[in-house]
Amino acid sequence: MIASDMLLVVAAALIDDRGRVLLQQRPPGKPMAGLWEFPGGKIEPGERPEAALARELHEELGIALDPSGLAPLAFASEPLDGRHLLLLLYTCRAWAGEPVAHHATALRWVTPAEMSGMAMPPADVPLVAALAGWRGFADAPGKA
Repeated sequence: MIASDMLLVVAAALIDDRGRVLLQQRPPGKPMAGLWEFPGGKIEPGERPEAALARELHEELGIALDPSGLAPLAFASEPLDGRHLLLLLYTCRAWAGEPVAHHATALRWVTPAEMSGMAMPPADVPLVAALAGWRGFADAPGKA
């Protein structure tokens, strides 16, 4: 049973053919406005995490993907506004469509090394380190 104060969130590290990851900037008027984050969102009751992430990426970015193509990478656990956030990060290399910022101020393709200098929500910070150390980047196309 999930605790009633638990906020379950899924996010994606969308990785392009150059080994860059897509981040989105939180819009004005939202908590943590202006910070850069992995795209994603809340898991609805009864929804599987992978299905929730495919739905959220379609809503936020206008892209389509097969949930079976998502690979779990890491998670973060963080207190947030009187609740507890559990953030699940997946990697994804295949999707249909060009990402568009439907709910974000901006989108930016960056390397994991570039992410370390960007202002991000506290829960995303440990995920950047996990992504940077992920073996999948050693095998990414375009890597020297």
